Amino acid sequence: MNLPSLLFSGFLILTLVSALGVVLNRNAVNAAMCLLLCLVGVAGLFVALDAYLLAFLLLLVYAGAIVALFLFIVMLLDARGDARPSLHRLPLAARVVAGLLVLAGVASFLLRGRLPSPEVAALPAAGAALKPYAYQLFTTYLLPVQILGFLLLIAMIGVIVLSRKFVPIEEGS
Repeated sequence: MNLPSLLFSGFLILTLVSALGVVLNRNAVNAAMCLLLCLVGVAGLFVALDAYLLAFLLLLVYAGAIVALFLFIVMLLDARGDARPSLHRLPLAARVVAGLLVLAGVASFLLRGRLPSPEVAALPAAGAALKPYAYQLFTTYLLPVQILGFLLLIAMIGVIVLSRKFVPIEEGS
């Protein structure tokens, strides 16, 4: 097994294990940290597939902003994990349909086999089409991106102010 294949497998395992941690974790802060690890694993998969821009944007937008904002909200609101609903309340029909859908997906994957690999000569050079996007991002769309950043900052400050617990001050004590 060569190094790129080994790295891809490592990032795949990291992504799957941390995604299970997000779903199975009762503590919201730990689940958010597992989500951050899952996003790092997906970014690693993008890098292994030579999609550097997608990996960078995923880390910048989701891991850098969304997960951080989620952690601030969870910590400031002091959310506690509730008791898990039992699967016995889930109707039998829903469980059967879900199981059949999983079996159909696995059977489809096994019967069709692997996808054909594209010819390398027919693929465009990596990063060839990124220059026009970068030019538009830093010229035409610079103001909307900056406004969106300020709106996210204002929303975060609003959450902090609204979640504070005010203690009334007693006068004359």
